Amino acid sequence: MSFYYKLSSPTFLGNELAYSRQAIHSGMLATNGEFIDRFEEKFNKRLKTHQIVALNSGTSSLHLALVLLGVGKGDEVICQSFTFCASANPVIYLGAKPIFVDSESDTWNISPELLEDAILNRLANGKKPKAIVLVHLFGMPAKMNEILSIAKKYQIPVLEDAAEAVGSQYGNQYCGTLGDIGVFSFNGNKILSAGGGGALVSNSTALIQKAKYLSTQAREDLPYYQHLEIGYNYKMNNLSAAIGLAQLEQLEGFVEKRRQINSTYRELLSNIPGISFQNEIKEARSNFWLTSILIDEKVTGFSNDQLRISLMKNGIESRFLWKPLHLQPVFKEIQFFGGSVSQNLFYKGICLPSSTDLNYDDQEKIVEILFKELAKTF
Repeated sequence: MSFYYKLSSPTFLGNELAYSRQAIHSGMLATNGEFIDRFEEKFNKRLKTHQIVALNSGTSSLHLALVLLGVGKGDEVICQSFTFCASANPVIYLGAKPIFVDSESDTWNISPELLEDAILNRLANGKKPKAIVLVHLFGMPAKMNEILSIAKKYQIPVLEDAAEAVGSQYGNQYCGTLGDIGVFSFNGNKILSAGGGGALVSNSTALIQKAKYLSTQAREDLPYYQHLEIGYNYKMNNLSAAIGLAQLEQLEGFVEKRRQINSTYRELLSNIPGISFQNEIKEARSNFWLTSILIDEKVTGFSNDQLRISLMKNGIESRFLWKPLHLQPVFKEIQFFGGSVSQNLFYKGICLPSSTDLNYDDQEKIVEILFKELAKTF
């Protein structure tokens, strides 16, 4: 159905149209063109210590990152369970096996304690994990100090899935730049949208050069086509890069607006018992890509699904939180470490409309539906 208030729609208020026209008029719409170079250069300046390769999706970025980390058939990779399937699917592509770990209740991201439990278990079974894939869920930075300390202790590389966290920060660093490799997504619903696209970042020049090589079918630098390795058609196209560049020029404003939207929701819902939010720990600065809440049905008298249906009837889009991967039928045989934190988040949670163009009046109308549900229980 068509929604009046969408969950996360892109906002095009800058140079998107002008840059797109320039890309079209140049005749270079595929994987070569000035906007790819300009996008990568501007992103590199933002990241300061890291370099970027612009790719065609967040999923291809994850896949390529795992290839660069040497993940292959028979390997095990520790993955956050509470996330979208794209965080774990590339592990399967490579013939490796994901090992799922539950979340902690503050940030909703991977639990450092359970992460170490999983590592110790696999080591005791003679299987040292090849990598750790953590996710900054809904733009909320994970507990990186603890996670990186554990990874260093056991000498396991960290892959940051920052697909939802463009512009989020942990300490004085951007999410995606704290681990060995980071990846981003510029999908149509993300805070920075290129219509599609993704990126891989690292502070290793060798890894970046290898990523560029593999992402263009591993073609050798010769006047004819020669290939010494299997590569991938993963490079971003010039038209997407044109849109992405225009969006990148506005990123700070997008982040501030989404943080304001989250703050307004907290204000409007502050006096309602049974409603809680994802916590931003002191080291973190989330982009709040999506504002999500938990509904304690025993207190409110209504569930997340009841609210979702009421919002939908009023033309307001919402969405359940991610169903944990260890509960997905396709992963039913995969080992899981943890309890019921991510499961409870799924059962209680809902994502509210968080598009950058929402204003205060819009949010009041959205919250009014929640109050109507509350009124039915009294």
